[in-house]
Amino acid sequence: VQLQASGGGLVQTGGSLRLSCRTSEGTLSYYGMAWFRQAIGQEREFVATISWPGTKLRYANSVKGRFIISRDNSKHTVYLQMNGLKPEDTAVYFCAADRSSSLGGTSPEEFRFWGQGTLVTVSS
Repeated sequence: VQLQASGGGLVQTGGSLRLSCRTSEGTLSYYGMAWFRQAIGQEREFVATISWPGTKLRYANSVKGRFIISRDNSKHTVYLQMNGLKPEDTAVYFCAADRSSSLGGTSPEEFRFWGQGTLVTVSS
């Protein structure tokens, strides 16, 4: 499955952004989905994950209470609503999918399909 991530941009501290991840072909039915991020010089880290069809959610401690992951299965799209953004949230954000991870996952190794990444920059 091919994934397209969008919605990144430049925002001030405390601001909000909503990232979207959709497939340009087929469906995301039965796929667990996740968002990861990678800052310059750092390893890719888990941000949030959502199961199929969307009943189980998990978040990294660093974003809990600020970010919300959701999915619209009719639109084959997963969202990441990011509120209260901080400079340390600056990174390239990637969405990921895998039917073998239908309950979601927190490790990059659990996902075979990745979007191209969208850059989020939070200015202080």
